[in-house]
Amino acid sequence: MAQLPLGSESRPLRVAVIGSGPSSFYAVQALFKTQNLHVRVDLFDRLPTPFGLVRGGVAPDHQKIKSVIRIYEELARDPRCRFFGNVALGRDVQVEDLVAHYDQIVYGVGNESDRKLGVPGEDLAGVHSATEFVGWYNGHPDFRDRRFDLAAAHTVAVVGNGNVAMDVTRILLKNPAALADTDIADYALAELQKSRVREVYLLGRRGPAQAAFSPKEMEEIAELPDVDVVISPEEAAIDPLSAQWAANEPRSTQRNIKLIAELAARGPGDKPKKVRCRFLVAPVELLGEGGRVRAVRVEHGELVPDAQGVPRPKGTGRFSEIPAQLVLKAVGYRGVPIRGVPFDERSGTIPNAAGRVLDRPGGAVVANQYVVGWAKRGPTGLIGTNSPDSVETVQAMVADLTGRTAPALPADERDAMPRLLRERGVEFVTWEDWQALDSYEQELGKARGKVRCKVCDVAEMLRVIKSRQAKAEERA
Repeated sequence: MAQLPLGSESRPLRVAVIGSGPSSFYAVQALFKTQNLHVRVDLFDRLPTPFGLVRGGVAPDHQKIKSVIRIYEELARDPRCRFFGNVALGRDVQVEDLVAHYDQIVYGVGNESDRKLGVPGEDLAGVHSATEFVGWYNGHPDFRDRRFDLAAAHTVAVVGNGNVAMDVTRILLKNPAALADTDIADYALAELQKSRVREVYLLGRRGPAQAAFSPKEMEEIAELPDVDVVISPEEAAIDPLSAQWAANEPRSTQRNIKLIAELAARGPGDKPKKVRCRFLVAPVELLGEGGRVRAVRVEHGELVPDAQGVPRPKGTGRFSEIPAQLVLKAVGYRGVPIRGVPFDERSGTIPNAAGRVLDRPGGAVVANQYVVGWAKRGPTGLIGTNSPDSVETVQAMVADLTGRTAPALPADERDAMPRLLRERGVEFVTWEDWQALDSYEQELGKARGKVRCKVCDVAEMLRVIKSRQAKAEERA
């Protein structure tokens, strides 16, 4: 059988991309932008809905951030791209299926779990991950049935002070009326309207100079009309080690230091709701009463230099308790293993070298398999960070095509994957199907004065799609 150059017009490159969040779409974009590369991409997602954390993770009051999906929609409409929603790798298709049907595989599966604190009391009622809470208020099907007893909580402890911690703090304290016209899940808005939360403790293991939040995120909380951000001058003070370290850090670090000092200077304030920022406190135990959390026991720390002179927190042996009827752990996302895909248990990522998948950490390259996004580098960076990350992986993919040839594609190649899924009884969702669901959510939202009303249950999503298909057929 004649061999043709792989990626040429006579033999296009076939790529399977697993996941349809930002990193996956940026990988598609980079592939499409590669000069003289002829490529066909199939995007798979275990949910019927695309866009990953843009839909399921970005806070409902950050609609401008979600406008990035316009770029992704344009890519998805390209005839070189197809979408297969409601198809899970390891359940509906296996890695060996992808190897048989595609020349290269890209894993853009993100980090779908959360890191644990690893302290006693983590299983008490009222202790949740921020991952759950974010998914819950965003209508993610995995978390729609979670229960957060906001009506019984006055004080919430949020462990961590990154941007996810900022999001959950803002949603907890913001007037629900200001969220009513967003795409927040209806059931979440109803619970927030009953909330009695008036105080949130933000607990950071490191000092103020090492605070993980973006300045804009903290400013947004400080601008809430009925909320005071309270920081003690003692904890806001920058120690000499941190001052020296911060001089070489990005400008955002300097902005954070200045902002924290300004907020500390305001004093406790007289507004009815408080965000109490604590630094150099590490949870060592979650204390309960009657099976429910009542407080967080923390050890106070100090900063000491590591071998590179970077300030690191060290326990001092002093302890105190912080009251809390609800605890949200915002200490990071973590990947989950997928059958047939190498996994690094230590980092919770897919082991790789510059995007090329390895069979184990530090091991051999797995031919024709690649990774992008959080599954590649861990849960760091903003949405835009995924673009250069994905470009790096695509550059590796293209470099690996040098000199490669393959037989001509069979005439029914485009039908092979849809046929396989149908034979297995998989009710997959096409891009056109998603557009029908998207229109339904927006129409429902418009009728209720919202951006959209999300359908939060997979079975209901499929029912809506079928109903829309039937109506379109009737009109035809």
